[in-house]
Amino acid sequence: MTLRLEKITPENVDAALELRVRPEQEKNVAPVARSLAEAYAHGGVAWPRLVFDGDELVGFLMAFIDIQWDPKKDPGDRRSGLWRLNIRADAQGRGYGRFAVAAVADEVRRRGGKRMYVSWEPGEDGPGAFYLKLGFRTTGETSGGETVGVLDLAD
Repeated sequence: MTLRLEKITPENVDAALELRVRPEQEKNVAPVARSLAEAYAHGGVAWPRLVFDGDELVGFLMAFIDIQWDPKKDPGDRRSGLWRLNIRADAQGRGYGRFAVAAVADEVRRRGGKRMYVSWEPGEDGPGAFYLKLGFRTTGETSGGETVGVLDLAD
């Protein structure tokens, strides 16, 4: 495997928009088109990237970088983490999701972050078990009905 991340460009955006997860997972993660629209709308906090294995597009991720979490509770609570993860339906189970999470962790660490957050739809077809297996722990918080998890990033 020669895994790498690439920015979304005019040359690869059409392929990104065609990327699909398994049908039973569609309720758990927004399509790439929605993610890119949100990245555009949220400006500098979104970090969208494509995951390639060699020349093959296998996934999409979008991180959030240094957002203010809940200014009413704690105005200083700024967080970074994984916002979206879409691994192509026929490419799942090959380590691409693990690579994507590690790549976001590296970027958060590079920017000085000590923790990485993620949220997920609870349920049988949801990605909760995947994130917990990678070392995330639940925080007891929810975001839009989703479970919030955190991963401590060791130096």
